[in-house]
Amino acid sequence: MKLFKKKDKNIEAEETLAKNAESAKTAADGKNAGAAQETKEDVPETIVCPKCGKTVLKSVVKQHKYVCYECNYYFRVRAKNRIRMVSDKEAFEPWFTELTTGNPLNFPEYEEKIAKTQEKTGLSEGIVIGKTKIYGEETVLGVIDSRFMMGSMGHVVGEKITSAFERATEERLPVILFCCSGGARMQEGIISLMQMAKTSAAAKRHSEAGLLYVPVLTDPTTGGVTASFAMLGDIILAEPKALIGFAGPRVIEQTIGQKLPEGFQRAEFQLEHGFVDMIVEREDLKKTLYKILRAHRPTTGYANFDPLHSDDNYEPTELMKEREAKAKPFKIFPR
Repeated sequence: MKLFKKKDKNIEAEETLAKNAESAKTAADGKNAGAAQETKEDVPETIVCPKCGKTVLKSVVKQHKYVCYECNYYFRVRAKNRIRMVSDKEAFEPWFTELTTGNPLNFPEYEEKIAKTQEKTGLSEGIVIGKTKIYGEETVLGVIDSRFMMGSMGHVVGEKITSAFERATEERLPVILFCCSGGARMQEGIISLMQMAKTSAAAKRHSEAGLLYVPVLTDPTTGGVTASFAMLGDIILAEPKALIGFAGPRVIEQTIGQKLPEGFQRAEFQLEHGFVDMIVEREDLKKTLYKILRAHRPTTGYANFDPLHSDDNYEPTELMKEREAKAKPFKIFPR
């Protein structure tokens, strides 16, 4: 019996030693993990620029409004970041958030794809639209987010844009739309193509009411979006090097069997050929939009003269002057 009890004490002693050793190891592992965590936090987050291939600091790119500081490449911007870049602080009021995407043609696995995209992006659909202020000037602002099925236009996107134009017409507000899309959404077939006519008709009624519409074309703006509301603006702005067109360059080359000129369908090419009115650098975008809104602000009196802003000076930058000099004059009947 004593022997058995003695054996129990030995076992208890061994277990105690084992527990102490395990506790020490756990504490050491925790300390090492904490040190590793601190080291990891000290290392700045980086991203690789798809154009120049260099590794750049994400925080610095963000400070440059998501432009690569090595090669001036324009990263695509999320809707919430774009709104933050051009809107006054806490001025954005979202509209039509209750609209949800269905599956009108019962396309296989479409609902599952929508659900996965919504979970990944945190968006209900491919556009965020609402009312905001830019340096105090009220406007309707819409931003297409390329992360949501490449910004493709389905029936909900078309409905939001149409409803925004109609509400802007009622409230006598200008409209600014940031376009970034691959075109109509293939999973919705003819219904997505119908959105082209619907949005265009709404934009026309807004224009007939004497109101301003400014689309901002970002990379890429193609397909049915280009063939509808993206090209119907009073003043069409674009970001540098943005791809703007209907079909892509590769498809056109394969169709016509010819090599396209360098820079074909880029914003600079479209400016030279009259499809775009102005290319604006991202850092100047908010200020440029504000100047356009202020210049088109409805006023009363003879000749719409606004004495509060009679001394406004809108001098073009040197880069704008250079682009204007390269632009070709539009001729209906070429000689």
